[in-house]
Amino acid sequence: MNKPLRRIAIFCGLLVLALLIRDNWLQYAQADKLRTDPANRRVAIQRYANPRGDIVVDGDPITGSVVNKHGDFKYKRTYKNGPMWAPVTGYSSQAFDGSFLEKVDDGILTGTDDRLFFRNTLDMITGKQKSGGNVVTTLNAAAQKAAYDGLKAQGGKGAVAALDPSTGKILAMASYPSYDPSVFAGNTNDDAKAWKNLQKQYNPDDPMLNRALRETYPPGSTFKVVTAAAALENGLYTSADENTDSPLPYIMKGTTTPLKNEGNIPCKNATMRVALKVSCNTVFGKIGSDLGSDKMLAEAKKFGFDSEQFVPVRSNASVFSENMNPSQTALSSIGQYNTAATPLQMAMVASAVANNGKLMKPYMVDKLQSSNLDTVAQTDPQELSQPLSAKNAQILQSMMETVVKEGTGQKAQIGGGITVGGKTGTAQHGVANSKNPYAWFLSYARLSDGSSPVAVAVVIEDDNANREDISGGGLAAPIAKSVMEAVINSKK
Repeated sequence: MNKPLRRIAIFCGLLVLALLIRDNWLQYAQADKLRTDPANRRVAIQRYANPRGDIVVDGDPITGSVVNKHGDFKYKRTYKNGPMWAPVTGYSSQAFDGSFLEKVDDGILTGTDDRLFFRNTLDMITGKQKSGGNVVTTLNAAAQKAAYDGLKAQGGKGAVAALDPSTGKILAMASYPSYDPSVFAGNTNDDAKAWKNLQKQYNPDDPMLNRALRETYPPGSTFKVVTAAAALENGLYTSADENTDSPLPYIMKGTTTPLKNEGNIPCKNATMRVALKVSCNTVFGKIGSDLGSDKMLAEAKKFGFDSEQFVPVRSNASVFSENMNPSQTALSSIGQYNTAATPLQMAMVASAVANNGKLMKPYMVDKLQSSNLDTVAQTDPQELSQPLSAKNAQILQSMMETVVKEGTGQKAQIGGGITVGGKTGTAQHGVANSKNPYAWFLSYARLSDGSSPVAVAVVIEDDNANREDISGGGLAAPIAKSVMEAVINSKK
C-alpha cells in the first residue's frame, strides 16, 4: 500500500474509533442524563403512554387516569375531591412535573421503579399492559374530610395535621385555601392558564402552599406545653400542683420590661396546672428564662424543632433559636420572638405527650404496591425521640386535660367517656402585633381504655375576622374536636 492510501486508511480508522467511543459514551455514560433530559420528547411520550398507579386512602383510590383528548400524551391524571386531598397527593402534570407524593413516589406510580422490574418483566412476557403501582397512605378519609370542611367553613387560611400517637401515622393533613390538581394535569393552553392563576404572584391566597408542612407560624401559647415539659424534665418543678416562683408583674431578666398576661388572670405564683389552664405568660416565660436557652433548646429539639421532617414529603424545620439572652428565652418559651412551628410539628408535640412521652416518627405512606397489589415496601413505626419520661408525660396530660375541662379549651370536649387534653394559643402577628393574630389549638383524645388514637394541631389565619373574636379556643378547637370525633367514630 502506498503512503497516501495508508494515511487515508489510518485516518478512516481513527474516525471509526472515534465514532465507536462516542457511541459507547452516549449509550452508557450519558444514558441516564439523556433519558431524563426534559427536551427528550420520546421519554415524555413513553411516560404518559400507560395509566399511572393510584394513591389510596382507606382502600379507595383518590386518583385516576383517563385517556387524553389532546396531544401525543395518551393518559393524564385525574383526582377525586382534588382540593381536599391536594396537600397529600400534590399534583402530576404533563406540563409542570409533580409535587408531594406524586413526585416522591413517581417511580412506583409510573412503574419505572427498579423494585418493579420483576413485575414489569412478567407483564412484558404475558403481554399485559404496563401500569404503575400504588401508594397506600395512612390517611383517614373521615378525619381528612372533617379537617378540610372545618377549615373551609371557617373561611380564612389555615391548616390541620393529625397523627396516631402510638405509631406516627398521619391521619389528616389539610390546608385551606386549596386547589384542584386536575385543572392543570394536561398540557394545553387551558392547563397553563389554570396553573398561572394558582401562582402566588397572581393569587395572594397562595392556594398551592401546603400550610400543614411548608408554613411556619409563631405557635403562641401552644408552645407552653414544650416549656412545661422542659420544667418537669429538668426538675425545676416536679408536679403540676406546686406553686411556682412567679412574681406579678414579672420583669424580664436584664430589662425593665414587664412580660404581660392577657387580662386579669391568677398568675402570681400559680401552679403549672393553673398557669396552663388560664395561659399565664409570666409563669412560662419565667420558667424558660430560669432554665436558660440551652435547656429549652435541648427540649425543643427532642420534640423535633430545628429539624426537617420527611414523611416522606419534606416538612419545613420548625424553629427554636440558639444562644438567646434571658429575655429572648422568656419570649421564645411562650411561643413568640423567633419561635416558629409547622402544624405538623405541633401535632408531634401533642402526640408525644399523649403517647406517654414517646415521640414516633410521622409518616403518611403505609406501603407501596406493584400493579397486581403485591407489597413492594412497608413502613414500620419508628421511635423518633423521648422528649419526656412517662411519669412527666402523665403529669402534663393531667394539665392539658384541665385546660379542656375547665379552661380555655372547653369547646374541644367530646364526652361519652372520651377524655380530651389540649392547649389553646393566640399568636401575635405583624409588626407590633398590628395584624390579626393566629389562632392555634393542639389536642389529643384518650379513650376509656387509656389508649390515645389521635393527636391534632389546628392553626387559623383569618384576616377578615374581628380581632376580639380570634382565639384558639374559639376558632381552632371546634375543628380539632370534629377531627378527633371522626377518627374515634371510624374505629367503632
